[in-house]
Formats: sequence, C-alpha cells, structure tokens
Amino acid sequence: MRKNKKRLNKKRINKNPLVNKLAFTIVLFIFSGFAMLTVKNMDMQTLVISIAVPLIFLMSTTLIPKIFFADKLLLSLVNFLCSLGVLVLYRMDPAKGVNHAINYVVGLITMVVIMLVVKNLSRFRKLFPIIGLFSIAMLALPVVAGKEIGGAKAWIQIGSIGFQPSEVVKIMLVVANAYFLSKKKIFYSMAFTGMCLLLLVLQRDLGTALLYYVVTLVMMFVASGSWALLAGGVIGAGAVAVLGYSLLKRIGFAHLERRLLAWLNPWGNYKDAGYQTVQSLLAIVNGGAFGLGLGAGNASQIPVKETDFIFPFILNEFGMIFGVCLVLIYIIIFLRGIAVAMRCNHRMHSLMAAGCSFFIAFQTFVIIGGNINMLPITGVTLPFVSYGGTSLLSSMGMMGVIQGIASINKRHIMQDELLADIGEGLA
Repeated sequence: MRKNKKRLNKKRINKNPLVNKLAFTIVLFIFSGFAMLTVKNMDMQTLVISIAVPLIFLMSTTLIPKIFFADKLLLSLVNFLCSLGVLVLYRMDPAKGVNHAINYVVGLITMVVIMLVVKNLSRFRKLFPIIGLFSIAMLALPVVAGKEIGGAKAWIQIGSIGFQPSEVVKIMLVVANAYFLSKKKIFYSMAFTGMCLLLLVLQRDLGTALLYYVVTLVMMFVASGSWALLAGGVIGAGAVAVLGYSLLKRIGFAHLERRLLAWLNPWGNYKDAGYQTVQSLLAIVNGGAFGLGLGAGNASQIPVKETDFIFPFILNEFGMIFGVCLVLIYIIIFLRGIAVAMRCNHRMHSLMAAGCSFFIAFQTFVIIGGNINMLPITGVTLPFVSYGGTSLLSSMGMMGVIQGIASINKRHIMQDELLADIGEGLA
C-alpha cells in the first residue's frame, strides 16, 4: 500500500514532455523579447526585469504544480499571457511594464490563495449568501462616490489607488450564482444578477453589464439544460437593447452613441468617434503576417493602447500569425477550463469552473471583436495582458477558482486509483 501511495504521489508532478517543452519555448520567447529591449535601452532596470520575468514564470510553473495538484498546461499558458503583457507594456512605457510585473506576482499569490479557499470550500458555505450582499454593496460604491473614466462611473479612488469594484465582483458573481443554481434557487440567481446589472447600468458601464448578463445566462443554461431559458434570455436581451437605446441616450449615455457610430461607420467618423477603431485596423494591417518587430511598430497613435487596444498593438509588432496563436491560446484555456468543469463530482464546483472559463473566454471575444470592428467597443480589457491591476487580479482570481477545482478533481482521481490498486493487491 505504501508503494502505491509513493507511486501515486509522483503523479502529482505533471511530467508531460509536451507541456515542459511548451514552457521552455515560452521562457525562451519572453527572455529573447526582453533581451532585445535591453540591447536597445542598455539600462539596469530593463536588464533586471528581463531576468526577473522568466524566473517568475519558471518558479511558478515548477513549484505550484509540485505543491498543489495544479494543471500545468493552464498555468503555463496563463503565465505566458501575463509575461507577454509585461513585455508589451514595458515596450510602451517602462513604468507601466514594471507595475504590470508587480501585479503579475500579486496575481499569482491571489491565484494560490483562491486555490486554497476553493479546495476547502465546504468550510465557507455559510458565507455564500453574504458574498451576494457584499457584491451588491461593492457595486453600489461607484454609484455613490465613483470616478468617471471614458463615460463610465465605475472607478473608486482612494488616495493614489484606484480600482474597479466590478472587476472584484466578477468572481463573487460566479460563486454566488453557482451556489444558488446548485441549490436550484434560480429566482435568487435572477434577482441577484438583476440587482448587479441595475447598479452597472447606473455606473454607465454597459460593457461589464453585458459580461455579467451573458455569463449568468450561460450558467443558468448549464445548470438547467433548458434551451427555452437560453433562447428567452437572448431574445429578452435583444429587446432590451433595441428599446433601451433611445432612452439611454437621453439619460447620460452619450458615449454609447459614439461607440455605435464608430462600429457602424468608423471611416465616416474617422476624425471623431471612429478614430480608435480606424487606428486599430490600420495597426493590424500595417503589421502584416509577421509584424514590424518588437519596438519597431507604428501603432503609438492608438488611444488607450495599454488597456482597450493592446491586441492591435501586439499584432502590429508581432504579426497576424502571432495574433491567431494568441486567440488559440485563449481557446485552449477555455476548453481546458470546461474539461475541468465536466470532470467535477460536485454540481457547484462544475458551475464555478464553467462560469469562470466562460467569463475569461467571452471577455476575450468581446475585446478582440471590438478591436477588429466585429463588435462595438465596450471598454473591457484583454484578460491577463492588458494594463490594470484590478483587471489582472480578477482574471488571476478566476484562474485560481479553475485551478482549485482541477486540484480537487485530480485528488479524487488519485484516490480512486489508489483504491483500485489496493483492490488489485487484495485480489
């Protein structure tokens, strides 16, 4: 029996050679990128960060799977996206790159803490209803004392520190809805989400409201399997969008009209509402298939390129082929997260993993869709890559939920294998 335990404990370390080769390739890519910036800048700060970021990647992808039952492929891909964010932001503005690197480390710590919380979720069950109330209180803060940026009053400023409560509430929304739906309390889920949506509309943050609504609808569909509910949700959202457009313009949503004009006819509004979209499209086209090279791009005229438009900036310097690979990475993260959800023995765990996976995937779809003018610009960020501490911590927190549930799944599989081996030994 002891031999069986030792043999199974060795399985805790993911020794998949493909994943290890992928991790090595990522480290080589990130190190090469920073090496290029170091040669161009020739300063100590660039040298330090070019060594620190690959080391952070190696340490996190090596130590976390050893200590916990973490999914190394997911961990490697997410670390790559965070490292890419540091690299690109440092190329734009060294101060922003350093800040993103710090947020990257804090995000890894947040991910590990949430993994531990999820693994011991049964101890916190009495707190789930309180999470819902706390979420509503958090979203009410910007309505009362928020700071307006880009037409949305979604920020709270405390001294020199600013954060978006809606980013923090993303994880709480998934956890609270997973709890309600696992108990078949669909009315509670609808009432809770409805209150969150109302507060987001009052903040004039319709991009985040869209994410909340779609993710909740998907979670309800996963929980119930009702196509009628899904169809009703889609039709209802379309009706509200059509009927509410004219009303919203009259009550302080002028930025909504500008974004729709930019989407419908960006070239006709090039000097006004369509400027961002046109600059984004030009940056992608100018980059071509292989890009202009790190530090050699010409996309500096894109407004808010470090947050809302970081994707076209990346394509401008690394090329469309790299952009396609980037999209594939997000697809793999989504599929891996759904695979974690499907392996769950517990209904609530399954809903949490599915909710977080879809949140990351749909947010990616919305931001990239806006950058290539397939969708209107919403103001959401590219998960793990875009600048913004609250956004990065929120994405890493959702990854912590998925990794925590993956850890539970692996522990159950190992226990089943151990019992099977014991049974074979007794036979």
